[in-house]
Amino acid sequence: MLDIKFIRENSDLIKASAVKKNLSFNVEELIVADTKRLETLKVIEDLRAQQNVASDSITKASAMERADLIESMRSVKDDLKKKEEEMDEIMKNWRALMLAVPNIPDMSVPEGKDDADNQEVKKWGSIPAFTFKPLDHIELMEGSDMVDFERGTKTSGFRGYFLKNDGAILEMAVWQYVMQRWHKKGFTPMLVPSLVKRETLLGSGYLPQGEDDLYKDGNDYLAGTGEVATMFYHSDEVLDEKELPKKYIVWSPCFRKEAGSHGKDVKGLVRVHEFYKCEQVILCEASHETSVKYHEEIRLHAEEMMEELGIPYHTVVNCGGDLGLGQVKKYDIEAWMPSQEKYRETHSASYFHDFQTRRLNIRYKDGEGKMRYVHSLNNTAAATPRLVTAIIENYQQADGTIKVPDVLVPFMGGVSTIGKAFLK
Repeated sequence: MLDIKFIRENSDLIKASAVKKNLSFNVEELIVADTKRLETLKVIEDLRAQQNVASDSITKASAMERADLIESMRSVKDDLKKKEEEMDEIMKNWRALMLAVPNIPDMSVPEGKDDADNQEVKKWGSIPAFTFKPLDHIELMEGSDMVDFERGTKTSGFRGYFLKNDGAILEMAVWQYVMQRWHKKGFTPMLVPSLVKRETLLGSGYLPQGEDDLYKDGNDYLAGTGEVATMFYHSDEVLDEKELPKKYIVWSPCFRKEAGSHGKDVKGLVRVHEFYKCEQVILCEASHETSVKYHEEIRLHAEEMMEELGIPYHTVVNCGGDLGLGQVKKYDIEAWMPSQEKYRETHSASYFHDFQTRRLNIRYKDGEGKMRYVHSLNNTAAATPRLVTAIIENYQQADGTIKVPDVLVPFMGGVSTIGKAFLK
C-alpha cells in the first residue's frame, strides 16, 4: 500500500506503473473516492463539534433551556448517523481501491509483458554432458521407489504425491543444509505457521489479487509461502532501529491451487499443490539504497547455494509485466533441467520498500525521532520438492542411481549415492 498523499501528488507515476506492470487500475477513481472521503469526514467532524458544544451548553443550562437544546440536537444526531453510515460505505470502496494501487517499479526494471521478456543477467555452471540419454525425475524416482504418484493422487487428488525412502531423506537433507547455512550467515531460524488469518495475506499483499490461488475456509487460509506469517510476526510493532536489519530464515509447508497453470507440468514434482519452502525475509531501514543492497545480498545467498550444490543456473531480472502488485524489483534464479533442456525457476528475490509494512503497520523511530515504516525483502532459499528434482536430474548416473552433492552428504548420514541401479 502506498501513502494516499503520495498517490494524489504522483497520479501520473501511478498510471505509468500500472501500465508497466500490465495491470488495470484507475487512479482517477481512487482520487475521486478519496475526495469524497475527505469531504464526508469534514462534515462528520463539524457535526461532532456541534454535539460537543451543545453537550457543554446542556450541562450549564437551566431545566427549560436543557430541554430545548436536547430537542434542537436531534436533527444533528440524525444527520451524524446518516453521514457515519455513508462514511462506512465510502471507506469500503476507498480501502478496496487503496489495496489495488501498484507499487512503483525500479527504473532498472525492463519493459515487457510476461516472463518471456525477462532478461538474463548471470549464467553459472556447465550444462551436464551425459554419455547416455538422461531421464526425467519421474522415471528416476519411480525407478528407485522414491516417489508414489498413484497413491498420492488417490489420497490428495491431482498433483498429489508421496515422497519415500531416499526421496524423503534427500528432501529433508536439503532443509537441514539450508537452515544451517543461513543461520551461520546471521539469519534467525524459525518454523512458521501455514494456517493464517485473512489479515496476514492482505498485509503481505497476496490479497485481494491472489484469492483464486489460495486454499481457504472462511477467514482461515493456507499460505503459499512462509513470508506471509513472517511479515505478520511484527505487525503493529515499533522496532528498535538498532535491531535493524532483522533477518529471518523460515521453514513452512506451503499450499497453492496453481490457478491459471492448467496444462503446465501436469506430471511430476515441479508444480504441486503442497510443498515446502525455506524463505529468506529481511526488514531494514527505510532507505532505497539499503533495500537494493540487501536485495543483491539475498540474491547472492541463493546463487552461492546453487553453486555449492553444483546445479547449473541462470539469473534473470523480471520485466514489468512479470512483477507482482507490490514488488519494486525481482530476480528469478532458474535451475537447468536436463530432461526439459531448459532452465526452470527455483528462486524469486523481491524487494517492496514500505508497500507491505505500511499495510502491516511495522515501524521504527529513526535517528531524528521520526516514525518511519521499515522496508521489506524476501527470497526463496529452497523450495522443495522442485529443487530436489533439479538435483536428481543433474546428478543422475547411467545405471539410474543419483550422486549426492558433496554439501548434502553430511545431512544424508554420509551416504554419497542414492537410488537403485535399475538401468543397464
